[in-house]
Amino acid sequence: MECPKNALSYNGTHCACPVGQLLNTTTNSCEVFGTRSEIFTDSGVDLYALSFPETIFSFDSIRNFTQSQAVFLEATLVLLLSWLAFCFFLRFFKLRDGRNLVFNLRWWISRLDVCFATRHWLDDQSTVKKRKTELGGTFSIASWILFIGLFAALLYQIISKRTIEIHNVKAANAPELASFINDMEFNITAVSSMSCSNLRGIGTLVTGDPGFPGFRFDSLSNFVGYSCHNTSAGPTITLKCSNCRLRHDYMYISWLFVDLPDNPATAVGFHFNFTAKDHANKKHTSFVGGTLKNGSVLSDRPVTFRGLGANVLKFSLFPRIYHNFNDLRLIQPLFHEFVPGSHYADDAQLQASLESSTDGLINTTLFVNYLSSYIVEIDNQNIMGPGKNFASSVHYTNWHMFSK
Repeated sequence: MECPKNALSYNGTHCACPVGQLLNTTTNSCEVFGTRSEIFTDSGVDLYALSFPETIFSFDSIRNFTQSQAVFLEATLVLLLSWLAFCFFLRFFKLRDGRNLVFNLRWWISRLDVCFATRHWLDDQSTVKKRKTELGGTFSIASWILFIGLFAALLYQIISKRTIEIHNVKAANAPELASFINDMEFNITAVSSMSCSNLRGIGTLVTGDPGFPGFRFDSLSNFVGYSCHNTSAGPTITLKCSNCRLRHDYMYISWLFVDLPDNPATAVGFHFNFTAKDHANKKHTSFVGGTLKNGSVLSDRPVTFRGLGANVLKFSLFPRIYHNFNDLRLIQPLFHEFVPGSHYADDAQLQASLESSTDGLINTTLFVNYLSSYIVEIDNQNIMGPGKNFASSVHYTNWHMFSK
């Protein structure tokens, strides 16, 4: 059997890609996995959120656009240019007998001159003879458009600075935590040339803190639905929970990828996304996602994951109440840490591992810490209204610690 280009051989007849490289089936060669390590987080709650389909518009660009003064300045420019173009093209139409629509429009434009030739208001029945009167109406309205647009941008700046978002942390109780009903989904892809045929050992949920009362093993299917599907990047594990009520502070889910003939258990990184949606209002979605190549330091040093040591992905779930959104209750998933397990940065070490029967697996563990002792309350506070003591020590401390 001929090995792909740049591949290394092991056990005489088998092939695998070197450290940090993936098999490109199109060119039948091993290529470096070039994606950077990075993490993305979205709270899912946006005061200026728009309801355009995600497949057509970029939400991030729309949000950035609508949350700045640029929207007023852009609208002002569009209106100003449209008005000037309208008046310019009217000059090319014939007046004919002075009774058509074009004549009436140009006459009313001349009547709008309040800045230049203003004496025509003294004799409103006289014939329009001077072109500067019509141009005066054009530029008078243009001046008003420019003034109103700039004033709106200034007013927006004043209003936007009057309120800030306050994050307050309070102790939680069981009834409040039970009110958090979210739809949650977790996807993790082992970036590799493997498939779901390599998957083993998934199906058990471990809850509680090891060594303490309440630590137990349960069937994963009793809590979430799970599946595996093949993608171009590798096998993707999907965990879904609809109408979830989380009751455990610590949760562990583990699975293995094992060697198959001519398909060793190796991976060059992990890609994940973790979402939580309000069950009643699907438009609000908290999200964290990213790509990991070599530990939580987001190092881009090429490595290949393989061996007995578990690769642990740690996430924290924050319950949040948005009082400024009709008491929306949304769980915010956050990436906490990636603890890499057995991995290799040297081709010779990887080759030795491929030839060892004890190293023929990738051990992965998802660890979720539900911070059920506290709830983050989010609200808007007016910092310029009468009777507001923004400088109070409690509010200032909360804002300083938890505001974005």
